Amino acid sequence: MNSKKLRNTVFILHRYLGLVLGLVLIIVGLTGSLLVFQHEISDFILHQQIEKITPQGRSLPIATILERVQTHYAQQPDITARRVYLPATSDEPINIYLKSKTDEWAIVYVNPYTGAVLGDSLSGQDIWQQFLMKVYELHYALLAGDFGIKLVGVVGLLTCILIITGIFLWSGWRKLIAGFKIKWNAHPKRVSFDIHKVAGIVTAIFLFLTFFTGFCWNLSEIARPFIYAVTFSSMPADDAKSSPVANKSPLPFSDRFLEVADAALPEFRTIYVALPADSDEPNGAFIIRKSSSPHSNIWDSSVFIDAYNGKILRVDNGLTASLGTKLENAFGPLHYGTFWGLPSRILYVFVGLAPLILFITGFTMYRYRYRAKSDRTTKIRDFTTTGK
Repeated sequence: MNSKKLRNTVFILHRYLGLVLGLVLIIVGLTGSLLVFQHEISDFILHQQIEKITPQGRSLPIATILERVQTHYAQQPDITARRVYLPATSDEPINIYLKSKTDEWAIVYVNPYTGAVLGDSLSGQDIWQQFLMKVYELHYALLAGDFGIKLVGVVGLLTCILIITGIFLWSGWRKLIAGFKIKWNAHPKRVSFDIHKVAGIVTAIFLFLTFFTGFCWNLSEIARPFIYAVTFSSMPADDAKSSPVANKSPLPFSDRFLEVADAALPEFRTIYVALPADSDEPNGAFIIRKSSSPHSNIWDSSVFIDAYNGKILRVDNGLTASLGTKLENAFGPLHYGTFWGLPSRILYVFVGLAPLILFITGFTMYRYRYRAKSDRTTKIRDFTTTGK
């Protein structure tokens, strides 16, 4: 196949992939832009809704806070605490994530010094948080459950192919300046082409990172073995499970578990604690998620603790992990745009808008091309029938 035929084949693949995937990419991109600063926006709105937290020395033990939350929601036995997110600063609440038997999630905000429940997303007062949860579900699953998760994963993989074909077709490979030039006073088809090529090449690497990591998360059963194979790494064994004891219930959470985790990974900051029920398995373990970076809220290390005897099952150190695990740990910063701090997060807001811009300009070019082809066909037919 000569270069002209190859380019034409790639062009056709790029065009129809873009047209077919366009709507889903727009939804995923726009919701992603909205979620970039969700924590900051949520914190701001939350501080308007609940009383200001005044630091009062040491915070209460997490076990005590969990007991008080359980007592507060004693009339709602269908919901249980699943995760405990520790505050990043001294004036923030502890966030307790609750889950119902119907897999509905809710967040409870607790004063870490008094144990008072400040509010939750169950009462309907935290409309913003409920809205964000729906946006998040729309982002990664199109509000379609497991099917939506798989569909978005497939779309993520196909989008990576779309991006690669776009990079291949970029006109800047022939003349660099032309690849970044937009002729604003030209025909609308040409303006659309110029905007498409510039927006595409500027955002290509970032779009690839977000959609590739999304594919790896949504279709992890396919992606994970591949990642560990190409990095010549051994996949972590799924052996961090508790050993149930006959006629014995799992231990209640104890702050001693945090001390054990801190001793296992000193100088690592605890992000959140996953309670055994989070795995919905009788042999689930307490999981303390930690970050090796003092400034990141994305965990890369974990300590697993047996729910029946309180002993450490496994320690995952993000700094000494295999290449495959380090690559997986890098997915969070690459997907959320936190790798350069605030500048990269601002950039990701605009990256999320790129699918909309690329679809509009691509569809505009397609329409002009289709209309021109239709006009040529009409002229040929008229000439054949009338001779004019």
